[in-house]
Amino acid sequence: MTVVKTSMRNFFAHKGRMALSAVAVLLSVAFVCGTLVFTDTMNTTFDKLFAVTSSDVTVMPKDAKSEETPQNGVPDALPASALERVRQAEGVKSAEGAVASMNVTVVDADNDNVGATSGAPTIAGNWTRNDLRSMEITSGHAPRGPTEVMVDADTADKHDLALGDELRTIAQTGDFKARIVGVASFTVTNPGAAVIYFDTPTAQRELLGATGRFTQFNVTAADGVSDAELKRNVAGATDGTYKVQTAKENSDENRKELGEFMNVIKYAMLGFAGIAFLVGIFLIINTFSMLVAQRTREIGLMRAVGSSRSQVNRSVLVEALLLGIVGSILGVAAGVGIAVGLMKLMSTAGMNLSTDDLTVKTATPVVGLVLGIVVTVLAAYLPARRAGKISPMAALRDAGTPADGKAGWIRGLIGLVLTGSGAAALFTAAAADKASEGALMLGAGIVLSLIGFVVVGPLLAGIVVRAISAVLLRAFGPVGRLAERNALRNPRRTGATGAALMIGLALVACLSVVGSSMVASATSELDKTVGADFIVQGSQRIVPQAEKAMQETPGLDHVTRYKMLDATLTSPDGKKDDEGVTAADPTYAEDVNRATTEGELSAAYGADAMSVGSDYATEHDVHVGDTISVAFKGGETAELKVAAITSDDVAIDQGARYISIDTMRKYLPADSVPPNTIMFAKAADGQDEQAYAALKKSLDPYPQYQVADQTDYKQELKDQVGQLLNMVYGLLALAIIVAVLGVVNTLALSVVERTREIGLMRAIGLSRRQLRRMIRMESVVIALFGALLGLGLGMGWGATAQKLLALEGLNVLDIPWPTIIGVFIGSAFVGLFAALVPAFRAGRMNVLNAIATE
Repeated sequence: MTVVKTSMRNFFAHKGRMALSAVAVLLSVAFVCGTLVFTDTMNTTFDKLFAVTSSDVTVMPKDAKSEETPQNGVPDALPASALERVRQAEGVKSAEGAVASMNVTVVDADNDNVGATSGAPTIAGNWTRNDLRSMEITSGHAPRGPTEVMVDADTADKHDLALGDELRTIAQTGDFKARIVGVASFTVTNPGAAVIYFDTPTAQRELLGATGRFTQFNVTAADGVSDAELKRNVAGATDGTYKVQTAKENSDENRKELGEFMNVIKYAMLGFAGIAFLVGIFLIINTFSMLVAQRTREIGLMRAVGSSRSQVNRSVLVEALLLGIVGSILGVAAGVGIAVGLMKLMSTAGMNLSTDDLTVKTATPVVGLVLGIVVTVLAAYLPARRAGKISPMAALRDAGTPADGKAGWIRGLIGLVLTGSGAAALFTAAAADKASEGALMLGAGIVLSLIGFVVVGPLLAGIVVRAISAVLLRAFGPVGRLAERNALRNPRRTGATGAALMIGLALVACLSVVGSSMVASATSELDKTVGADFIVQGSQRIVPQAEKAMQETPGLDHVTRYKMLDATLTSPDGKKDDEGVTAADPTYAEDVNRATTEGELSAAYGADAMSVGSDYATEHDVHVGDTISVAFKGGETAELKVAAITSDDVAIDQGARYISIDTMRKYLPADSVPPNTIMFAKAADGQDEQAYAALKKSLDPYPQYQVADQTDYKQELKDQVGQLLNMVYGLLALAIIVAVLGVVNTLALSVVERTREIGLMRAIGLSRRQLRRMIRMESVVIALFGALLGLGLGMGWGATAQKLLALEGLNVLDIPWPTIIGVFIGSAFVGLFAALVPAFRAGRMNVLNAIATE
């Protein structure tokens, strides 16, 4: 009990000094809990939606998957005759046919896309009784003919749509127009999908290409009939021809498909929270190390009156426990706030998440509390252990914590060994022949080198800080030299403070190098291989009407179609793979300059011919002249002769197997032919600008596709990588904020530690301005020390990662020096910012009171 009272007294006596450490714990726990609450809320939202919209039993085509559209772009369908058989099955109260397609684009009268913008689908279908389970008509009426359409209220509000407005729907089977006659509102949370409804004949004809067909049947059970019993009866009535699911099975399948996507988000965000926790550990270690050093005499008195080492140890750990409890409790509460903020942010992006569905599972606060408390106590263990080692006489002499020079050299040696091991692993990864093998060594190299730099940090501090000071501080005379000496006074503390900043900046530098190298490699690849003047692609495959508009554009020398086909290949050695083939026009050999190791790519576009990639050829010992069996999904099996082997030392179309459009049509029925994934075009001689303008005008009615020349395409690649990196940098900002708190805390405690010294310096003539400058310079040096280590380490990681990417065709290493230099300079401003409060407090000290401080 005495230990607890002592710990409580010390904790509240130093509550100001504990505050920043508590904030670090709070932020880290908040990010973890916020991630869990946010993802759980999304799961709850979708679970409720799936539960409401799933009928008692659903009948679908055998191979139907809700997240996939068949390769021909038209949803798989069931014949209306099967609906009659389902209705006659025992236990069926009612059954109705539904039509739904997600392979559509809807535009308004101004040709603006009114579909979902959040990544959620745009769904077009017919209005059914089953839709009344999740929606109600709040304006107008349901569609009654081919010129009428109904939209959901969220889409209408977002795009200012009203009754009477005309919409054009672009589907694989053609374009058609209809006027809005009704608006339906969701009675459950709409996660962001845009939904439009037609009458049944119109939906069948325009979305499926034929009447008398449905994408699924919604079956309702008669009273007293269970879903499982109804499923057996329906399956029996349809002779097992179709996929039959109960409401639970259908919801579970949808939930599983969503769960894979949600897990990626969840674990990525938790990974960044883990980085913040790691950075927070250094802050906590520094805080308790300095508090222990400042209470040396107090600890000596405790030992002198009979306290044992274990009691002193426990006293410090109890303080850490209190810190962990306070920070974690506040972090759990803040996490709920973060989740609500993320929901609001997603709503602005088009994904509507209601706070009514806010889900805080029991496990979430438990995880937050346990994680925050355990991490805090573990971080305080080393300072607590050092406190317990202080002998009573040494403490009473105010000798401080034991300064074991031998232990410092052992630590330095261990750090050098770990750093060397990490460097060796990175070198091995860079020299790997396979990316999968190199990735493991890259991961090991990153972990070992990071730990090595952390351990060897105090040793590096003495070297790097002197070098930085020689460049930056010597010009400031005695004040600069004092700042340098203060930074070097406790290398272990400086190393730990710099390491906190190092971790976040190392990741920033690594990702910057990888991202910049990806863009540079892709740009270089485009310059070398792409001969086409224009590239057309979009969020969906290119519908036939857009393809026709492109082919009729004046000023083009040729247009190249490019289609991805589902197929199973059987090589001469009897092995199979189902990675498919690519069908293209012969002009593709002009549009993309693919190097070959055998034969010529143009020969692959002959009758019953194909090409394979060099990796495939090596693995299966395939050569020009060999025959490969290609079983086309939905078509026949062809025996195709290998006419070319393309080099896989590329980033574009690596591993692609090409056939001609004519060969595809020979073995694949017309109704199974897929739309184009991408299309290429080349301008006629001297008509580049005119053709570019004409092509954009031809495809203006189809806003889901982008027309890009090579300059546009390169910029688009750069923008896409930039957006991804900015998102990652935003998540890493949490770790950097925690690191800044560490610098602030270190300086604040250092000022308290040096109170008497500061008083003496002021007494002999050091002005307040000079004192503040000294503390600011000390902070800048520490920040630049961490930045230099972090950026150097990160660039090493990034260069190694690029070597692995080179195995996938990304051959250019590009160091983004403007970003690296900008981050380094920014670190100096971070140091200045971190020193504002400590410097201000130091300047306000009363000289006589400071000198009199014990």
